[in-house]
Amino acid sequence: MPHSKTCTDVLIIGSGLAGMSLALSLPATLRITLLSKGRADECASAWAQGGIAAVLDASDSLEAHVQDTLIAGAGLCDETAVRRILEQGPDAIAWLQQHGVPFSTQANGQLHLTREGGHRARRIVHATDRTGLAVHQRLLQACQRLGHITLLQHCTAIELLQDAQHRCVGATVRNADGRHQRMLASHTVLATGGMGQIYPSTTNPATTTGDGIAMAWRAGCAVRDLEFMQFHPTALHINGKAVGLVSEALRGEGALLRLPGKNGNPGERFMLRHDSRAELAPRDIVARAIDTEMRVHQLSHVLLDITHQSRDWLAQHFPGVMALCAAHGIDIATQPIPVAPCAHYTCGGVQAHVDGRTSVAGLWAIGEVARTGLHGANRLASNSLLECVVMGRAAAQRMADQPLLKHPTIHSTQRNESSGFSPISQQEMQLNLQQLMQQNVGIVRSNHSLIAAAKQLVLWRSQWRGADHALRNQLVLCSLMVDAALQRHASVGAHCNLDWPMREAAAA
Repeated sequence: MPHSKTCTDVLIIGSGLAGMSLALSLPATLRITLLSKGRADECASAWAQGGIAAVLDASDSLEAHVQDTLIAGAGLCDETAVRRILEQGPDAIAWLQQHGVPFSTQANGQLHLTREGGHRARRIVHATDRTGLAVHQRLLQACQRLGHITLLQHCTAIELLQDAQHRCVGATVRNADGRHQRMLASHTVLATGGMGQIYPSTTNPATTTGDGIAMAWRAGCAVRDLEFMQFHPTALHINGKAVGLVSEALRGEGALLRLPGKNGNPGERFMLRHDSRAELAPRDIVARAIDTEMRVHQLSHVLLDITHQSRDWLAQHFPGVMALCAAHGIDIATQPIPVAPCAHYTCGGVQAHVDGRTSVAGLWAIGEVARTGLHGANRLASNSLLECVVMGRAAAQRMADQPLLKHPTIHSTQRNESSGFSPISQQEMQLNLQQLMQQNVGIVRSNHSLIAAAKQLVLWRSQWRGADHALRNQLVLCSLMVDAALQRHASVGAHCNLDWPMREAAAA
């Protein structure tokens, strides 16, 4: 297929918080192209509810935030990366305030800080329970006002382009009209988010299919820790399906997890059976506890009860959750919320420095697509949006010091593969793939389930060699995740293998 060609200084693939933070932090002398796979607001950043973790209270400390992060990461965080990112928390919040983000405040005008699981202190800056949307709207408006930033919506990156020295020099992109175009760039940035859509039940938008990780792997980048897919403990569960996220901040404000009682009323509280931190334990522990109770009692969900708070208080602090639940006939002021875990956050990804540099020259990875070592085996709540801002600003500083390229020679990383035998439609294949991952590589795995998944993936990859990029990427990602899970000979953090003992970090 013939390709048109265009040039830009910085090509940012992804229009979430990480991508926009980078675009807004780069010098105005650079031509910046920002790609959005769907609409610009159709990204995980805009859907984030809880907030951004930062040490802003005099009774809190950076060291406490670091230790909470290391504990949640179950001993597998990179402490240097943790400190470099977390110490930028106050500056990141100040930068967002400069862009007009309307964070929630107290009566005295100070930022209101809430608490979430795994945090020993109140350090979550938020905009009620719609933080991601509030941040995304303001930064998107800022990007749209600047003439040197071009936002292209409904554009999908297909493959990375490399020169003879294997430096990344751009990407092949499918435009909104379906045509393919080669976009050449001095710097190519993956800000593509995670890969929650490889599971049938996820809090992620439909665009979150892990394309960035797969493209980077094909280009020769190291990927790491893909076995650590974090399942959010509390997705709103209606008629056997996740229909939205119920913020962890509810548990920070005293919501309790209970088994269903009689006539839909909340029954026994169960978290203390699983961890002394109860509802405020890190996400991996809470998700496994809920999964265990659901299996033992043969339940489709458990209940999250915050009826001890007044209606006015809930309307002030959790208007988004109230509206979501009300749309499904649930009044959270008087009724418990049916919740169950679902795929949420990719703790691993493309191996990258805190400033976004990868092992491939000219290619950068920031935000959820990157594996910096901040999250280890399990992300601490509200560290992710902070990572997006810090990485975007750090990448901009590093990038601005580097010279621009002159007339690169292009080599695509696309591999020409003959078509295999495809017995079913691609849509059916994607559904089968999601079910395989849910059943064999879910919250709880085993050697048997992982080996069975690996064998099935080998077969499917041979049958679907000629599939379009989306399905090929998902098959690659699932294989990489299963391989990583088989190589992890311990249960730790978000990776729980029944055939290996659980190794938890001790609570401080």
